[in-house]
Amino acid sequence: MKGLILAGGAGTRLRPITYTSAKQLVPVANTPILFYGLQSMVDAGIRDIGIIVGDTADEVRAAVGDGSRWGATITYIPQDEPLGLAHCVLIAQPFLGADEFVMYLGDNLLEQDLSTFVRAFRDDPSRPAAQILLKSVTDPHRFGVAELDSQGDVVRLVEKPSEPASDLALVGVYLFGPLIHEAVRSIQPSPRGELEITDAIQWLVEHHYRVRTHQLEGWWIDTGKLTPLLEANRLLLERIESRVEGHVDAESTIDGRVVLEPGASVVRSRIRGPVTIASGTRIVDSYIGPYTAIGIDCTVVHSEVEHSVLLERVSITNVPRLQDSLIGRDAVVTRTQSRPKALRLMVGDHCQIDVE
Repeated sequence: MKGLILAGGAGTRLRPITYTSAKQLVPVANTPILFYGLQSMVDAGIRDIGIIVGDTADEVRAAVGDGSRWGATITYIPQDEPLGLAHCVLIAQPFLGADEFVMYLGDNLLEQDLSTFVRAFRDDPSRPAAQILLKSVTDPHRFGVAELDSQGDVVRLVEKPSEPASDLALVGVYLFGPLIHEAVRSIQPSPRGELEITDAIQWLVEHHYRVRTHQLEGWWIDTGKLTPLLEANRLLLERIESRVEGHVDAESTIDGRVVLEPGASVVRSRIRGPVTIASGTRIVDSYIGPYTAIGIDCTVVHSEVEHSVLLERVSITNVPRLQDSLIGRDAVVTRTQSRPKALRLMVGDHCQIDVE
């Protein structure tokens, strides 16, 4: 069985961060989102993995490499423009061949690993044409929704229905046999000009091929927006175990579960976990509150930070309270002591700023 991870999207909902970084490489709990999906595939026994890449291909290649750190082999598959999930299957066919494969959206995060999902497919004696992962949601009109028969197999898929037939949303994890290649060649682009994977799965159903379902246990988060990304960071930090390898001086306190990487230092400060602080970062005369992830080579001085994600080389100085924030690489946030007091900003496109 092979894996196919989709990492070609533009990430417009996370701008301006994604102007300079692939959305799948934005870190949560100090690990790029894409790496969680890769690890989950390897844990499920899938080591031959293709990654669909777009405009950020060079950055993805540099981060992932040949896959050897996960014990996997990576094949990069360029997609010139985002033409739909089924188009990804279409262009990946030379890599996939006649093998069964798991397709995974690279900006998804799941609490449940893929092992159970893969095992359920393999243990089914009827060997269905496809298997999709579903999650019961409170607002199914926002998602692709599955209508099932009495056996739990798919009868119909509807994208963002005004009157949903069920509350079971497609999570963005699929397992396909080789028949999917005929399906993606047979469908037409949707009104938005894309080859939709829901149309390809519906083609299988209408041609009397079985599409089984598996319901997700635990949480599922699409990290494409700020609030869900911060929630994913919170949930993943809940899992960490304390590991303090950096320097903590005698005037500082560490409470709860904290990861302090080698080369990081805490001076006259309080860290209240769960928190993860990467190497090279200095925390001085500050408070770092729960659910905060701070990247490499950052500086936080005379400030309070909580429930936030700071990417690499961020500088925070004299900020009384920073929370619910995502701060991009090399950003500087400071409170000047000069008078007259004023709010002074240099702000790029698509930023969001809340001022009290």
